[in-house]
Amino acid sequence: MAGRTAENLLGPGDPLPFALFNAEGGSPFLLIGDHAGAAIPVALRDMGLSAADRARHIAVDIGVYGLGHALARRLDAPFLHQIYSRLVIDCNRDPMHPGAIPALSDGTVIDGNADLDMAEKAERVRAIHRPYHQAMADLIAARTTAGRKTILLSLHSFTPVLNGDVRPWDIGMLYWQGRTDFALSMLDQLRSIAGVVVGDNEPYAMDATDYTVPLHAFPNGLRYAEIEVRQDLIRDAGGQALWAGHIARAAQGAIA
Repeated sequence: MAGRTAENLLGPGDPLPFALFNAEGGSPFLLIGDHAGAAIPVALRDMGLSAADRARHIAVDIGVYGLGHALARRLDAPFLHQIYSRLVIDCNRDPMHPGAIPALSDGTVIDGNADLDMAEKAERVRAIHRPYHQAMADLIAARTTAGRKTILLSLHSFTPVLNGDVRPWDIGMLYWQGRTDFALSMLDQLRSIAGVVVGDNEPYAMDATDYTVPLHAFPNGLRYAEIEVRQDLIRDAGGQALWAGHIARAAQGAIA
């Protein structure tokens, strides 16, 4: 693809691969957004995608950027999030996983990911994936050194319909190994909200496909929860504020 490069993927006109909002937040919560961003490096142009496809769920977790900032303010928590689209490289996948740089996503061919050689893949890891995870590891380590507890809240969103299947949940709580006690307690808290349909490891079950929570929470013995909110509920600022309130109350109730 024209404009593709194996060296120095990010140029002077490109943003850094991650951002940290409310870095000095004083609560035990650390919010993360693996798929909050939709940027594409200038060198990759549009990756062969239309503007509509670049705005779809295949490219970004719709609503998570705004939800994360609203929740960070509600919880007085830092929010560390990815800037680049998951189509450039998925930061919730092992870099060696076939889905880390997908050639096809929900029926859409990603021309910018076709026929990449090892050097091109390695440059995406070096420029985007690794700095994001290093920032997360450094932040957790600094909090631990300072004697601060960390509860990792991984924020995601899901499309209401996938492959023709309607997904009825408003929010899902994902967990797998390690300190599952917090996620289970938060699940109970969310279920107490009238009219809210809560998924238990739905619409996805956390497993070895996930990368971020297993990498950072499990070996550090951190309490955690991976939270999936349905995208149509958090498309605008009003919905983001509403669900930030629900999640904040559930998270605070889970440690009360």
